[in-house]
Amino acid sequence: MPFVVRDSSGQISEVHTAPNKRAHEELASQDPDLQRFLLEAGGHEVQDALGDSDLGLVRVLEDLIGVLIDKRIIALTDLPEAAQHKLARRYSLRSRLADLQGIVADSDEILLP
Repeated sequence: MPFVVRDSSGQISEVHTAPNKRAHEELASQDPDLQRFLLEAGGHEVQDALGDSDLGLVRVLEDLIGVLIDKRIIALTDLPEAAQHKLARRYSLRSRLADLQGIVADSDEILLP
């Protein structure tokens, strides 16, 4: 739980991970005042960066699951049914995208069979 220091108007001015002489008020991490302070202190940039990294991490996890399946460490059927459907959908979409990319070369020339 974070410990905060408030200014004369009652607004949070500092946040610490442990209590000290100035920071003795403990708040829940979901406290609205604390959330507001964190957003104003650069939280929007952090949230945006986390959102961007989430997209990349999804691909990492997808690749990791694929490797585990290929090495027969897990089977697709070991995963919950909802996860199986999501992965199958992504595999299908990736396959379609690969097919489309095969139609157009890097130089944007149409490839003929």
